Amino acid sequence: MLLRSPRLGTSSHSGISISRETHIFRSRSLRNSEMSPPLLSLALPSETGRVLSIQSHTVQGYVGNKSAVFPLQLLGYDVDPINSVQFSNHTAYLKNDAGYPSFKGQVLNGQQLWELIEGLEANNLLYYTHLLTGYIGSVSFLNTILEVVNKLRSVNPKLIYVCDPVLGDEGKLYVPSELVSVYREKVVPVASMLTPNQFEAEQLTGFRIGSERDGREACNILHAAGPSKVVITSIVIDGSLHLIGSHQKEKDQSPEQFKIVIPKIPAYFTGTGDLMTSLLLGWSNKYPDNLDKAAELAVSSLQALLQRTLNDYRSVGYDPQSSSLEIRLIQSQDDIRNPQVAFKAEKFN
Repeated sequence: MLLRSPRLGTSSHSGISISRETHIFRSRSLRNSEMSPPLLSLALPSETGRVLSIQSHTVQGYVGNKSAVFPLQLLGYDVDPINSVQFSNHTAYLKNDAGYPSFKGQVLNGQQLWELIEGLEANNLLYYTHLLTGYIGSVSFLNTILEVVNKLRSVNPKLIYVCDPVLGDEGKLYVPSELVSVYREKVVPVASMLTPNQFEAEQLTGFRIGSERDGREACNILHAAGPSKVVITSIVIDGSLHLIGSHQKEKDQSPEQFKIVIPKIPAYFTGTGDLMTSLLLGWSNKYPDNLDKAAELAVSSLQALLQRTLNDYRSVGYDPQSSSLEIRLIQSQDDIRNPQVAFKAEKFN
């Protein structure tokens, strides 16, 4: 309920190194477009990366890109958002009917997404170290995402694709059922990191998860399909929440796996899955060989933010169990930048 790699720069702890590639790309860009201003995030690369984030957007509240972009920027990333939908507020049906009674807005289609990619390409702006995707509402849009992956990897073969396969939760699909097979057969194989919740992991693997061992086996199934990093962000086991992470560093090796036990907070929050995936991207790139450490930092940030959100709602006399709660993202900047690790990973033997 609560939760829904190459080396850049010269930093020894960074997950990506693209200094040579950015120089080549920058030189080509300047030759092809001498009148254009330099793209400083390439000319002066950071120790983190450039992220293209394709997710939903709400005018009010923090879900999708509104929940993911700001934390990544706080962690030092340049982030370019594309909004798969633009709504006035989050949609009640996505939140167990515990949200707002209505919403209005627009939905981006696959052709419109591709036009944006073409516009970036025409101006030599397609060099990204990471692609991040979240809620996708149609098969056509998801198929265009696959074309985007191919296009970005033609520019940067080391692109890391972090996919949050937003399908549903608690036994209920949020999206058309046809998307499940597209994710399973086409998206999972090209993803670098996958961050499903329990229900989504079951949908993608066809494997029922009822224990830690089941969660680890689901990770193994997903590794075999493609991604080297898998984090099942929330599994309910005997009434408690578990995160199970798995990193297969080499295809012929057994993955390193761990769990983090997370206390339940008596409330329902919006945007937590989107935030969790962005934090996992941010920290796993900084600690590319230590997914457990990245997960500790991400979970600790998120839990501190959720506790602040809960306390703030209570402070104004609001019953936090009466509806879903908008997270206090801006007020939790210090917890995002410098989290105090309060939740430790336990490695499996």
